[in-house]
Amino acid sequence: MRRLDRRGRITFIDVATGSDPSCPVDRAQLLARFHAEENGIIHDGAAAFAALWRAIPLLRPLGLAARNGTVLRLLEGAYVRFLRFRPRLQRLFT
Repeated sequence: MRRLDRRGRITFIDVATGSDPSCPVDRAQLLARFHAEENGIIHDGAAAFAALWRAIPLLRPLGLAARNGTVLRLLEGAYVRFLRFRPRLQRLFT
């Protein structure tokens, strides 16, 4: 995602190495699911990915499509299924 953010619109923060004490979200929650802030609103899960996509011109159409409740629910279902396999994938790539 960082490579796609050619305009530098996104600030990426690695919460695995520590977190900002002013952050309103618990560190355990941050590590469990993807989070993003857009216009002062903190999103998590598929909604956070959609917010990220809206900031990247190439992916913006996907982010805009996710504003539709049905599309967002489908993406969230896929994200929840992915979370079950994430630990195994992390072990494979570390």
